[in-house]
Amino acid sequence: MSAPKPFPMNAWYAAAWDADIRHALFARTICGKHLVLYRRSDGGVAALEDACWHRLVPLSKGRLEGDEVVCGYHGLVYNSQGRCTHMPSQETINPAACVRSYPVVERHRFVWVWMGDPALADPELVPDLHWNHDPAWAGDGSTIHVQCDYRLVVDNLMDLTHETFVHGSSIGNRAVAEAPFDVTHGDRTATVARWMRDIDPPPFWAAQLGRPGKVDRWQIIRFEAPCTVAIDVGVALAGSGAPEGDRSQGVNGYVLNTITPETERSCHYFWAFVRNYRLQEQRLTTELREGVSRIFREDEEVLEAQQRAMDENPGRVFYNLSIDAGAMWARRLIDRMVEREAPPPARQAAE
Repeated sequence: MSAPKPFPMNAWYAAAWDADIRHALFARTICGKHLVLYRRSDGGVAALEDACWHRLVPLSKGRLEGDEVVCGYHGLVYNSQGRCTHMPSQETINPAACVRSYPVVERHRFVWVWMGDPALADPELVPDLHWNHDPAWAGDGSTIHVQCDYRLVVDNLMDLTHETFVHGSSIGNRAVAEAPFDVTHGDRTATVARWMRDIDPPPFWAAQLGRPGKVDRWQIIRFEAPCTVAIDVGVALAGSGAPEGDRSQGVNGYVLNTITPETERSCHYFWAFVRNYRLQEQRLTTELREGVSRIFREDEEVLEAQQRAMDENPGRVFYNLSIDAGAMWARRLIDRMVEREAPPPARQAAE
């Protein structure tokens, strides 16, 4: 029996930014499944299996007529629920002629698709990234197509020690690697909290604060299974009360991340950086988006190199340090979701 895929299916995955889905066919692969998405005339989004019932030609190679998809090979027509409404050269439509339709929710500027059992598709389970549209916060983001296992991106986000070494010219300094941290977890979440008190700010945060002097810096990383990470970040003047809850003498941002598996070795990494200061300055929004994008390109280079090394050394086992505690908990939560979906023989073998 083949091993289960490393991603749970009963979960909401970001398929695209909401602005990416228009009245046009949009192909995306999620968890190894090919989908085609489009926005209907009523503004809602349809997500269908990207394979015609007739000969499995991708429907994304076809066209839209109104709110229906026309296969580009033989002209079969499907409505937004995946039901075939027309077959060429015959009046009777085979009742079995349909393609799978996936539940869709639009929330937090993303289009989310439920890949598993549609009966379990509870919109309340959409990961919380509300800062993306909260008027008290401003920002923007982008998408990176990374050639690596999506869990490597989660590992990267759950341990920010690497900032000292990978991002030393922007957001990293020695204090990140040396500061203690606390790890907590629940049934679907894991949190890593790190406070760095009375330190020199790294270049990025010194520019954001705009005042000289030592700072108290925080990084509070919250993972929500299977692959969403919201990171509360910022600096405040040292001794001004930020660790006790008063951040008024500082600047606060959130790094919002949700990673969608494409295959076992590739993923779509959606990210945004939002802030609660200088909200009306579009120039700052653009500058921050471009700056964070450069930082994440450094991560992309490391992660893809890591994936290549793993492929070349398939029997190699990872060694864990204390800094890996948050990533280890995230992996456990993902593994539990995968195990719950395994058929009984596989579940018994795992036990």
